[in-house]
Amino acid sequence: MRLRLLLLVWLLCASCSAFATQRALLVGVSELVNQPQALWLQAPRNDVMLMRDALLKQGFSAPDITVLADGVNGAALPEAQAIHAALARLLAQSKSGDFVLLYFSGHGTRLRDTAKRYQEPDGLSENFLARDVRGTLGSDTVLTGDLRDTEFDGWIQAFLARNVFVASVFDTCAANSMTRGTADAPAIAEGPAEDEVRWRGLRAAQLLGGSAPARAAAPPAPPPAEAVARARYVAFFASESHQITPELRLPRKTRNARPQGLLTWAVVEALSRRPATWRDLFDGVLALYPPVIDELAQRFPTRELPSPVAEGNLDAPLFANSGAPASTRPVWRAQRSGDSLALKAGLLDGLVPQQEVRLLATLEDGSVRSAPASIAQIRLGGAWLAVPAALKDVSGGAFWSVTPMSEPSATALRVRTDKPLPAGLSLDYPAAIRAVNDDSNSTGNNAAADVRWTDLGPAGQRLELLAPLLGATVSTLVLPDTAALRRRLQALAQLKWLAQLQAYGKDGQLDGFDAALEVWSADKLLRSVPVAQAASALPSLRAGERVRLSVRNTSGRSLDLVIAGIDARGALQPVYPDELGETNRFKRGTPEQPAVKRFELPWLDAAGDARLLVMAVPATPYSAPRLFGVAYAQADVSEVRVRGGQLPAESGERQVFAALLRRSGAMEGGGGNGGNGGGARP
Repeated sequence: MRLRLLLLVWLLCASCSAFATQRALLVGVSELVNQPQALWLQAPRNDVMLMRDALLKQGFSAPDITVLADGVNGAALPEAQAIHAALARLLAQSKSGDFVLLYFSGHGTRLRDTAKRYQEPDGLSENFLARDVRGTLGSDTVLTGDLRDTEFDGWIQAFLARNVFVASVFDTCAANSMTRGTADAPAIAEGPAEDEVRWRGLRAAQLLGGSAPARAAAPPAPPPAEAVARARYVAFFASESHQITPELRLPRKTRNARPQGLLTWAVVEALSRRPATWRDLFDGVLALYPPVIDELAQRFPTRELPSPVAEGNLDAPLFANSGAPASTRPVWRAQRSGDSLALKAGLLDGLVPQQEVRLLATLEDGSVRSAPASIAQIRLGGAWLAVPAALKDVSGGAFWSVTPMSEPSATALRVRTDKPLPAGLSLDYPAAIRAVNDDSNSTGNNAAADVRWTDLGPAGQRLELLAPLLGATVSTLVLPDTAALRRRLQALAQLKWLAQLQAYGKDGQLDGFDAALEVWSADKLLRSVPVAQAASALPSLRAGERVRLSVRNTSGRSLDLVIAGIDARGALQPVYPDELGETNRFKRGTPEQPAVKRFELPWLDAAGDARLLVMAVPATPYSAPRLFGVAYAQADVSEVRVRGGQLPAESGERQVFAALLRRSGAMEGGGGNGGNGGGARP
């Protein structure tokens, strides 16, 4: 009996050691010891402790939270080598199924890095400044004691390669670029001492080199890791790359207020409402920004204030290791005004007039009330609905959101067949596939179908394309098996939605945005055609030529940009963003300093019938990036389902650029996955 008891205890301990672990690395840099104290910050030491307390309430264990911060008892100093070493230890501890949070609070900057493999549209790289940062006065290229975006990417990739879910929070600005090119640096601290606001973000030229440091060993580098799909990745950023973010006394006008980073405070406050997913958490963060931003705008009218950005698998469960979404339906934020709600999604996101939706109200204690509702009014970027009677008593402090009950029938691919649809179809909202019964005697029913599917048994699967937008007026192809049929149907469903999406923005203009198709031979540009002029057909290619897409933003604003295609084999091809989970917020550019990016399109060079969609709108502050309902990941590629899109209620419609191009050619009968085009993430 004693032996059995000991064996049971051993088994229980062994199973406990196999459980997944939640770990966190919290870095706060308040003091830049090689720099003037005027450049130091006050809040990062407070930020890491606020975040640590919040994580303990979320179930993290104290020994699994590592803190590197100056001014915090027992914490190691946040110098560059120490941060890399902490990342290396965290990676060594991590195993498949674990969760890791990487949190950084402090100054950021940008500089040119010509050695970087992935070049940003604005040509600049984002850096986090460690405590021991040194620069070369007057230079924006020489910097030591910083952590570069490529290094962060390497560490994240190493964690992902071990099947660890990585969430990153950067409460730092990329740079104070709105003053780039001026001789005088802006004030870091503004306002009275009792309510001072400090701005995170330095120009590299502001940093001093200081005395030469004693030669130290090179910091550990992230181990090389094979690129994997970022189904287990999320990141929050305090601002867009050209913006600065504040630290100030929070909560506002309370006795216990102390200097905190705005993003950190908002994340911790939003966590108190018990969000279920990263999207819920980010929406809660965004809902807390307006009152603070409005106050800062009045106090500092010349400042461009920050708009947080999120990327990755936002629909994944919070603080868990799961690449699968917690919900397969999109969720959009809404703003209540009296008995009506302004929904931050519209036709561009796959909603239609009178659509049935479910309205959710998250109360201050984290509980959720819901009721059915329907869209009353709709536009391209927004919609409105009435608050149902069952929810009219909800308090003003609630967070509101809306999720559709089903895909709109108008955008569903209608398949005429006398059999059930093949199992395993994987589509993200609003793309859908619906079967209609075969009735050869009903002309009206035939006209309503987009395709007809016939199972030929051992001879394969026949598809007749009936709708002109899917190809010729009537064309037929035979696919070898059910797997190829499934891929083709999914691609056709996506294509139907892309065509509808393009129709919403047809002939639309977006001031300061240009997209052109370029024909190259080796390193020589032969000719260029604006995408708007090439909408009927893509340029023809000769032997040795290839097509590139060039995108240029001089609008003075960031853009929400989606570029995607369907190759000749029927596979969806991401171009921007690619499948690695980065945000689709395209960087701000001006006529003097344009944001420019070229994309390789190898799958578009191949023979066959292919499509390319380019879709862009001005980015909306304090919103999640808009993906226009274009999903990049099919079930056999990745579990990522990033969706959503938000535009505020406006008096007029926003500018929209949309172009859907077709490369004509003989359609192939196979159903492979095709190549992978598009720019790579840094």
